[in-house]
Order: sequence, then C-alpha cells, then structure tokens
Amino acid sequence: MSKFKNLISDYTKEFRYNLQLSFPVMLGMLGHTFVAFADNVMVGQLGTAELAAVSLGNSFIFIAMSLGIGFTTAITPLVAEADSSSNIGDGKNAFKHGLVLSTILSIILFCLILMSKPLLYVMDQPIEVVNLAIPYLDIVALSLIPLIIFQALKQFSDGLSNTKYPMYATILANIINIILNYLLIFGSFGFPKLGIIGAAIGTLVSRIIMVYFLWLIFKSKNKFKDYITGLNFRKIEKKINVKLFNLGFPSALQMFFEVGIFTAAIWLSGVLGKNPQAANQIALNLSSMTFMVGIGLSVAAMVRVGNQKGVNDFLNLRRIAFSIFFLTFLIEIVFATFFLLFREWLPTLYLDEYDLINIKDNSEVILLASKLLLIAAFFQIFDGLQVVILGALRGLQDVKTPTLITFISYWIIGFPICYYLGLYTELKSVGIWIGLFTGLFVASILLYIRFNYLSKKLIKSKI
Repeated sequence: MSKFKNLISDYTKEFRYNLQLSFPVMLGMLGHTFVAFADNVMVGQLGTAELAAVSLGNSFIFIAMSLGIGFTTAITPLVAEADSSSNIGDGKNAFKHGLVLSTILSIILFCLILMSKPLLYVMDQPIEVVNLAIPYLDIVALSLIPLIIFQALKQFSDGLSNTKYPMYATILANIINIILNYLLIFGSFGFPKLGIIGAAIGTLVSRIIMVYFLWLIFKSKNKFKDYITGLNFRKIEKKINVKLFNLGFPSALQMFFEVGIFTAAIWLSGVLGKNPQAANQIALNLSSMTFMVGIGLSVAAMVRVGNQKGVNDFLNLRRIAFSIFFLTFLIEIVFATFFLLFREWLPTLYLDEYDLINIKDNSEVILLASKLLLIAAFFQIFDGLQVVILGALRGLQDVKTPTLITFISYWIIGFPICYYLGLYTELKSVGIWIGLFTGLFVASILLYIRFNYLSKKLIKSKI
C-alpha cells in the first residue's frame, strides 16, 4: 500500500509545474475555441442554415489548419532540446527554418482551399448551406496565412518554456474578434450588417493582429533576442529543412488524420440534412473547448520530455510523462461529468428554443445535440489522452509510428463505423459519433503502448 502511495506521489508532485507550463497554452487555445463558440452563438441567432454554413466552410479550414499547425509542432522539440543544452545556435536555426517553411506552407494551403471550393457543390450538401458557405470560406481561408505563422512563433516560444506570451497575443486577438463579430454580423453601431461574412472578417483581422503583437513581445524580451536578431533568411540549410520536414510532416499527418475524421463527420451530417449538421457543429464546438485542455497538457508533455531527452535522463522522462497522462485523465473525468449533467442545457446556448419562427428546427437541433453530447462525454477522455501521449512521443522525436497508429485508428477503424452507422442505420448522427469514439479509444490505447515500449527501451539502454 505504501509503495502505491509513493508511486502516486511521484506523479502528483509534478502536477503543479505541469499545470504552470500548460495553463497559458490551455488558456490561449481555449481563447481560440471561445471565439468559435461566440461565432456559433452569434451566427446561430441568424438561423440553422447559417450555423450549418459556418460548419461546412470551417470543415475545409480545419483540414488545412491541421496540416499547417501539425507541421509547426516540429519546432518545439528541437528548440526545447537546444534550450536544455544551452545551444542557442541550434535553437535559432530551428526557429528560422521552421518559420520559413511554415510561411510557405500557409500560402500553399490557402491556394489549395480556393481551388477546392467547387467540391462543395458535389458533396451532397444542402444547396442553401453551400451558397452561404462559399463567400465565408474565401475570407477565412486567407486568415490561414497569419494563423500558421503565429503557430510557428508560438511553437518556438513553447520550446523555450515561455508559454504565456502566445496566450497574451491570443487573448488580445480574441477580444478584437468578438467585438468585430458583434459589430459586423448584426450591423451594430452603424456598421454594415454582413451576417456570416462579418464573422469571417473578424477572424481575419484578429489573426493578423495576433502575429504582429507576439512579434513585438519577442523583440522586447531578452530571452528571445539572441534567437530572433540577425536572422539571415537568405541562408537556408538543406540539412535543417530535412530534419524539420521529417519531424513536421508526420506530425502534420497525425493531426490531419484526426481532424479529417471530424471533418468527415461534418460532411456526413450534412448528407443527413442542415439540422443534423447544425447539431453536430454544436457538439463539436463544445467538445473542442475541453480538448484544448488536452492540447495544453500535450505541449507540456512535449517540452518536458524534450528537455529530459536533451540531458539523457530517461527515468525522469518516463515519470514526468506518466504524471501528465494521469493529470489529463483526472481532468477529463471532470469534464465528462459536466457534459453528462448539462447535456440538455448546453445546446440552448446556441439556439433560441423559444423562437416562434424557427421553433421546429431549433428544437430538433437542440434535442439531437444533447444526444451527441452524451457520447462526447466519454470520448473526450480518450481524446485528451491520445493528444497528450502524442505530445510525449513528439518530445522523443518519434513521429513515424504514431502517424501510422493515427491513420489505422481513425480511418481504418473509426471512419467505416461512422459511415455505416451514420448513413445506413437508424442511429444516424449518433452512429457517426460512435465511430468517432471508437477511433479515439483505439488511438489512445495504441499510442500508450508505443510510449510505454520506447521509454522502457531508453531506460534499458542506459543500464
């Protein structure tokens, strides 16, 4: 019994620092999702078709964003390892090359989204929703460029264990976004009433400001000056680009495979109709808020594992990683309980159940969303665990096998279940979410097995 208590104590004593490191990331990421929440609440007042249109348009953005943000995660472990060994030169090179590659990738992704717009008309989506989504998509796609550049800056800052500065930039951008949304969606205080186009403009402007503000912080802080001064962007080394690509591309695929299945859920819901798509958007938006806590802890896992790898302390590496896994599990249990208790009330935040004009549609969406939240309560436990274990594996710079695991979990196992249960059984939307749950459950188990194997192998190599 005392041995068990000592084991638990070894984990819990790390909780404070884990939370201290991850909290700014959580807050920043929650800020992003809170803006999406505010967007959905405001757009939901316009009608279920507008809410479904934002969901459909953002589904394309999510795919591109997953590739861009996933790629930038390669910067963090390289900077963290360089920082732990006080090697400023390597950290500076990782940042410079990562920023260049991320910028190029963001422009490519923007162009690909514009080229893919005709797909909206052949995806069996409600035509009313497609016509609303097209102009929204044009503007939000452009905002991908500053967003991915910001993520490169953020991953660099995270690698130096300075997670609070990106949080400050995100909070500022979120405030600006919400204000612009209110002014431009509804035409308040003399501004033009632009509907969902107003939401897109607010997103674009806030993301540009976010990049500029974070760069100003870097220039004013001594911790960053050695890394950002004297950057010669004409001198690009193939060796560093290859290393970043070898880390970043599999990480991008990992995020793409997960985001891809959630995007497929949006499209499958659209085949069922605008109301199932709107209900799916509500459940997805609420789930993404709790997922951001997992993202924050994932960054803590990546940084702390990367630091321990840099000093070859594999016993502490394993102990610290397991402390973060345990903390994630406890937090996600709390969120699951919250979803179970309030699943019938939460959807009413998005739609007015007393709106006489749209009462039938709104009531149907609210009822369906509450059913989806019942499943979301359980799958988010495994969603949080899989992203944190992925972060620990990235800290080990192990990316290829986890990429294969995510592909198998989401697309070989999860998606066929989503497709069959959603389109060919009476479960419909609920069946789609059962498929999502299955994919996340399998991913979390297989990724844990992978980390457990690698960490034990590293410890044995030191004996």
